[in-house]
Amino acid sequence: MAGRGDAQDDRSLADALDRVGESAGRAFAWLTLACVLVCFAVVVLRYGFNLGYIWMQELYVWLHAIVFTGCAGYALKHDKHVRVDVFYARMSERGRAWVNLGGASLMILPWMGVTAWLVWPWVASSWATRESSGMPDGMPGLYLLKAMLLVMAVLLSLQAVALAARSLRTLRGR
Repeated sequence: MAGRGDAQDDRSLADALDRVGESAGRAFAWLTLACVLVCFAVVVLRYGFNLGYIWMQELYVWLHAIVFTGCAGYALKHDKHVRVDVFYARMSERGRAWVNLGGASLMILPWMGVTAWLVWPWVASSWATRESSGMPDGMPGLYLLKAMLLVMAVLLSLQAVALAARSLRTLRGR
């Protein structure tokens, strides 16, 4: 009876974390459209009208960075991270579950912990000073962009926990 509850707990935890990752990933993915439109506007203004705005150039780079960091967990959820599939593709479901469990618990979670620990002082300092771009007429709110490193660490960690929970469920034969 306890085993059945464990499987249900694994499933509900993984499903709840998957919903968080899916929602965040879809929301951040919409910024890709904004990134393309801003980049297009920069090109048209520069080459069509000989106008350039530093804040617009920074904006599309920042949007790209936000999409990249905000969607890292989403990419993991949908198995879109770069991986050498030479062995993984040929493994059984249990073998892939072992690789995923090891990857989540020995690689992703520790590295996201290290990332959060290392960037926290940098991000906190940026927030404390309300840091903005170092460029004249650049974007305000650089501290928001820097905070995306912490958001990435959290979202990727949550998705790694979901991956580990699903892998454990597979290894338990459920």
